[in-house]
This record gives sequence, structure tokens and C-alpha cells, in this order.
Amino acid sequence: MSEAVRPLLPVLEPGTAPTRTVGDRLEMLSALIAAPSFDPLFRPDVIAVPPDHPTFGWTCGVPQCQRALNPGGEFCFRHSKHWAAFRREHGKNVSVAEFFRAAEPLQERSWFTPPACLICPDTPAWNRTVGLCYLHSKRWPRDRNFHRAETGEVLDFALWMAGQPVIPSFGHCRALVCPEQAVHLLGLCRRHVLAYERDGRPGGAQVPRNWGRMLTEWKNKNAVVSYRSEEEFKRWCRTAPAVHRANGKVSLRGLRPLVKAELKWAMFHYTKLPEREATWTMPWLQNLANHCRDQTVDSLADLDLETASYHATKLAHWMLTYLRLVYFSREDTKDAGFIETDQFGVRFKSRSSHFDLTAVSQRWLRDLLWDSLSLRLLTHPPRSGATFDQNRRGCVELSAFLEVHAPGGGHDPRGLTESLAIDFVADQRHRAEHGLMTLGIQRRGGGHVRKGKPTKATKNTVAHTFSGVRRIMREAMEGGKADELGLDRAFIVALPVGKTELRRRSPFPDDVARALAHPDNLQKLDDFDINDRGLRDAWEALVLTGRRCNEVLQVRLECIGRLGKLPMFWHDQTKVGNFDQAIRIPERLFQRIQERQAKTVARFVQRHGRPPTPRERKEIALFPRQARNRDLLKGVSYGWFGDQFRDWVETLDLAHCVPHQARHTLATNLLKNGANLTHVKRYLGQVSEEMAEHYVHLANTDPRLEEALQIVWVAGPGSAEPGTLLSGGEPMSRQEAEALAIDLARMSTPSDGGFCTFQPVVDGDACPFNLDCHNCDKFVLSGADLVYWHRKREQWRVFAEGAPDSATADYLHDHFAPTARAIDGLEKALGALGLLEEALALDLRRPQDYFGKVWATAFQAQELARWEEDGDGEAA
Repeated sequence: MSEAVRPLLPVLEPGTAPTRTVGDRLEMLSALIAAPSFDPLFRPDVIAVPPDHPTFGWTCGVPQCQRALNPGGEFCFRHSKHWAAFRREHGKNVSVAEFFRAAEPLQERSWFTPPACLICPDTPAWNRTVGLCYLHSKRWPRDRNFHRAETGEVLDFALWMAGQPVIPSFGHCRALVCPEQAVHLLGLCRRHVLAYERDGRPGGAQVPRNWGRMLTEWKNKNAVVSYRSEEEFKRWCRTAPAVHRANGKVSLRGLRPLVKAELKWAMFHYTKLPEREATWTMPWLQNLANHCRDQTVDSLADLDLETASYHATKLAHWMLTYLRLVYFSREDTKDAGFIETDQFGVRFKSRSSHFDLTAVSQRWLRDLLWDSLSLRLLTHPPRSGATFDQNRRGCVELSAFLEVHAPGGGHDPRGLTESLAIDFVADQRHRAEHGLMTLGIQRRGGGHVRKGKPTKATKNTVAHTFSGVRRIMREAMEGGKADELGLDRAFIVALPVGKTELRRRSPFPDDVARALAHPDNLQKLDDFDINDRGLRDAWEALVLTGRRCNEVLQVRLECIGRLGKLPMFWHDQTKVGNFDQAIRIPERLFQRIQERQAKTVARFVQRHGRPPTPRERKEIALFPRQARNRDLLKGVSYGWFGDQFRDWVETLDLAHCVPHQARHTLATNLLKNGANLTHVKRYLGQVSEEMAEHYVHLANTDPRLEEALQIVWVAGPGSAEPGTLLSGGEPMSRQEAEALAIDLARMSTPSDGGFCTFQPVVDGDACPFNLDCHNCDKFVLSGADLVYWHRKREQWRVFAEGAPDSATADYLHDHFAPTARAIDGLEKALGALGLLEEALALDLRRPQDYFGKVWATAFQAQELARWEEDGDGEAA
């Protein structure tokens, strides 16, 4: 049985449980429907929405086309075929605006609502050719042919109409569900007259042969219908389905009062949803109403969805989801055996609001679970539903064990002992050790629950079971509920802490990394992206940025820009609560994302016939998914990306690998190239250095690493171009990048106001340039020395202004000019990276530091050397 068809809302009879009964529910929905805020459009039993309704619009999307939408599509059936052919001819990225210019609007093939007869104002027309009712449409060709045969002339239609009698109305169609007027003596509309003939005329209803003349010429009141079985005919009228299609109407006639109110309220509620999770069309809604009528159900919850159509099943599932929040208060859900996170103002991402707890059969245990979940939702909601799943898993497994092994099925907590808890623990461990099936947890996948097919127990699932049930029991013990229930403390204490085996992903080996980055293999990855959703672009972004998968897959269209000419990537690190974070990215990735932006905008133009507004660009997903995403607001799922990645890797004949290993690879490479754990944590968006340590994989790594990520180097005053940025800046060629990588990877040694990068000096040799650092091209400035050089510049200016003559002052200014250019370049580089304020606040040589004890306490070098030679452990 599918998950959607489970009976989620049992209609309880009065007195069976303290929840709302059928009458209560109808009274509540009736009050909601009568409220001023309720749209009057959905109050009648026949809901007729206008063709351009913003939610339930039902006409073709081609301008001026009068045909109805193909259910679930954007155009009528004919234009849907034309649009597919147009895309095959002009390419998938062709704009829908171009299609609109080429498409020809079509006239409706049949009346959505028949107009009145040209002669009889109270009777619908039968024939759209002449616009006459049934009787007059039969009489006109007969009279026309007779007049031509008698006179040889053509009968004037207007003159003929003037002489025709008006036929009185036949009233509403006798088919219970039909909202139309009858056109026939049988009391049926045109569609139901034809349907009655197709069904073999149940009941044998017959009309007099000349019933038209009886009504008009003879004025005979004996023009009545005869039946072989009138009861059978009435039965057919009660059960005949609605035969009108795609005309913007949903008939709720013949439904029980409660289910009728449920459908009305659900349709109205659907129009108010900010983001609709499914598509509702008028034909599908009518189909669901027909199922409810056929089964004569009191409520949607009583509907047997096993025999319903696919779309009716989906609609019923969503309606029950919305109605559950109306029917059950928070207290009611405890008795009914579930919890709704929406009632606490919480909705976990990609999760339903409904958490079913009915698998826990012991009421006391289910109440403890409900109390724990509700308290967590009120005080400190978790980031995801994983914690709730773990608690539920633990209680479900314990419940299934108690039903079999505990006295009375464990429904009396006073009978639970320490020995029983130990047996439960031993049973779980035994199942994990030998790969046996779980007791209560059933397999879920593809939207289905396979009854009787539990999952296989593993060490990790058992650890989650222990953690979940122990958490619930400990909370009950600490809150005093265990004592109220008479639950033995020894039973609770015997439940162990679950220890999961933390899976440590390894970085990509060199051969795997090369294969995953090879241009030919990346082209194969492009081939897996049939609908061009950005599979390759997302993968390259993961490799080059080390982001989490969903941080890239769910990124918005406006995610890149330049800051101080540096390409930046903006994203949300939702796992750690960091939003709108920016990191620098390579120019190549920046250009790929620009190309992807253009494709996504083209897809938006293709669907809407116009470019997105600035506000829409901030909301559109860069990698929009295919299904139910007309406005392109939803990004591709991690499941889709993972499936495509796995299929691609299998074609490369590589060992098993997953996309998340790219994050581990980048973290390891950062550590290799001089970053410490603090930098890895900050760059990858980790919650702690311990988590950052989990992501780096280096054996025998020296912990004394330089803070490479925060270093900004510019060329010193003695170089050919003072102030040139050495660790970032403008896009560069591959050769320049390789040279820069070599330069930044080697070590340096501190010098007065900067660093010396001359390798012999770094290795310990004497300086061959007489320590003339400030005039040496091997000398570079760092951000940590900015304040030092500011004071140096002020000192030089004061010195120049005190010169005896202007010539000397000019000489001093010219002499300091290269240093000034180096300082300006350093400020520009720091400003581009957003580090200027930090550099100005970082004064390593502040005057007040010299008054500290460390700075004020000094020793003569000769005395220290003599003390070391004596080896005396005591100071003189």
C-alpha cells in the first residue's frame, strides 16, 4: 500500500476518543466556509472558476486560444504537441515567446457551457452550428427541405425562427451530479442524453414519438416518459458521473455534507499556499469527487484509495494533510498517535509536518515520546528531523520487543524489569551482529511502505535505536514521569548509550582525482545531464570550492559577483547557520557559472516569455529542477545529483567514491599548503576545529603550519614594481598561476617590516646583500606590517619637511617614493580582500607594549651565554 493511501484521519464516533467527531468537524468547516475571509467562489455545490483564475486557471496558455488545458500541462492538447515539435525544430532553449508568435489560437471544439437556444431562452442549445435546442435543431432541416421542395426557394432562417413556438424549460438535468439544464424530455442535458444511450438505456426510458409536436402544436399534457423500470432509471441518474470535462467546473452534488465541506475548504486552502507542493487541476478534482460519491463516504478519511485513480489518490493525500491541522488540536494529536510540527510553527526541510507514532503500541511509551517531541519543538527545535526519527525508531523497536517478551505486552510499565531491558539490548546487538531484520521499523522508499518487510539491522541502526530510547527514558526519569508511571529506575539505567561508527571519508586518490577532472570524462558527465540542469557545473563548483553538496545545488541565480575585481561566490551555509557567505573562486568557475546563469534565464524566458525581474533573479535557483517547478524556485535534489554522479563514476571504471569526498580533498590540500585547522574550519564553514580535523587526512603532518590563507604579500620597495600583489588579484595565465603557486609554497623568514623570500637566507645562510632589506627585490610586505609602514611613512614625511631647503625635501620624497607605492599597493590588496580594517587594527609594535613586563625585562646576551655554558640551574 502506498504511503499516500494510508488512512491518516480516522473518523471517530462520538464517545470513542476526546477528539472532534463527524458533527464537530462539519460544524467547524461550515464556520470556516462561512467566514468573511473565505472566497465565495468555493461556497456553491458547483464550483465554477473563471478561465484565468490564478490557481485553477484552465484555458490554454497560448494567447487567444479558447481550448482547455491538457490536465497537468501548460497548453491545450493540440498546442502541447505543437510546442514539442517546435522545440525539436528550433532547439530546447527556444523561447516560448517565439512559439507564441508562431502558434495560431484555436477555437473551442465544444461548448464549455452551452448557450441558450436562439428561440427558447430557458433551454440550452443542442447544435453549435445553428445554436438551436434539441427540438428546433431537428425541426429546422426538416422545414427547410420541405419549403424548398414545395416552393423551390430557400427558407429564410430569421423568418423561420420568428414563427417557431417557445418550448418550456425542462428544468435541471436529472443526473444528480450534473449542474447543467436539461435539453430533452428525458430531463437530461446533451452530454447525459448521449451517456444514457452509451450505457444501454438503463430502465428503458422512452419518450412519445411526436413529443415535440405534443409540447408545441397539440398542447397535449400527455407527452410523458414511459419506463421499463423507473427505479433503475433513477438509480442511473443518481450514479451517473459528471461528463463535462475541462470546463472549469467541479460538481459536488450528491456528496455527503462533511466530504463536500472538506473539498470546498481544501480547494480554498490550496489557493492560499505560498509554495504549492503538487498540481491540482479541475478534472482531477472532479475525479476525486466522483470517487467520494461512488463510495458514499462521510469523509475523505473514509475513502478507499486502493480503487481510486493516481491523481485522485494524490489529491486526497494532500487534502488530508491540510485537514489534519484543522481537525486535531495539539492535545488531540497525542490521543490519535501522531504529532504535527506545523502546529508548533516548525517545518523541517523536505519533510512532511506529520510524524506518525502509532507504531508504538504501548500508550504510556507513546505518550512519553509525544511529550519529548513536543517539548523539543517548543523550546529548541532541531535543525532537521533526524533527532525525531531516532527517538521514534528507538521507541518503535522497544515497543515491538515488549509486545512479544514483556508480561501483558508491556502495556503496564510497572512490570518492566532490569532483566527485560538487558534482554532488549542483547536482542538488538544480536540482530546487528548477524544481519537480522528489525522488529518494528519498516522499509520506506519511493513513497511506499512495504508492510511485512522490515529493514536489516546494522550496528549504526542499533546505535540509533539505543540513543533514541535512552533519551526518552532519561527525560522521563529526570522529569519525574517515570515515578508517576511506576517505571523501574533499573530498567532505564540498563539502556546503554548508542555509539555509531563515524564514517570517515577519505580524499580522492591522485588517480581518481585526475580521472574526475579529465576533460573527456567531464564531457561524459555532460551527457548524463539530459535536460541540461547543470550537472557538470555543480560538480566543478564542488571540487573548486569544497562546499557541501546542497550549498551548491540550492544556490540562487545571483550567486556570483566581483569584489575589488576578485570573483566571489555567495552561498548559504545552512548547516551551521551562516547565510550569504562569500568565498573567492577561480576565474574559470566564475565564467562557467555566468554561462549557467544565462541558460537558467533563457529557461525562465522560455516559460514566461519575458526576462526575470531583479527580485525574481534573487529567488530563482541556479540549478532548477525539472518537475513541478514552473517558476524555477526549487533547485535540483541531492538524490538526483548523487544518482547521476554514481552512474557517471561507474562508466569510468573507478573505485567507489561519492561527491562529498571533494570536500575532504580540498581540506587536505589546504592543510598541505600551509593552512591550519582554524583556517580550514573558517573556509569550509565547520562548527568546530574538531570537525575540521575530521575532514583533513594527512599522516605525520607537522602541526606547526603557517597561516597561509590570511597572508597577503605585495612586492617590496626594492622590486621592479613596488606594491604588486603576489597572492591574488587579476586573472592570470596558467604559467603565471604555476609560478605564483611555487612562490607562495616556499618558506620565508621574518625581517624588519616584512619577509625575506631569498631561499639561501631562508635556509639559514648569511645575507649576501648586507641586510639591505628595504632596497632588495626579495623583500615583500605583508598585511601584518601595514601599521609599521604607516608610521614609517609619517616619520619620513616629518624628516623631509624638516629639510633645510626644497631640493633636499624633493630628494627625500623621491627616495621614499618606491616605498610609498609599495604601501599603497598593500592597502589596495588588503581592501580588495576585505582585510584592510583588520590590518589597521593589528599593531604588533604598539608603544604601550613596551611597558609590559615581557618587553621591560631585558638581559645582556653575554650574561645569558655565560649562564648557559656554566650549566648552573640557578640564577646568580
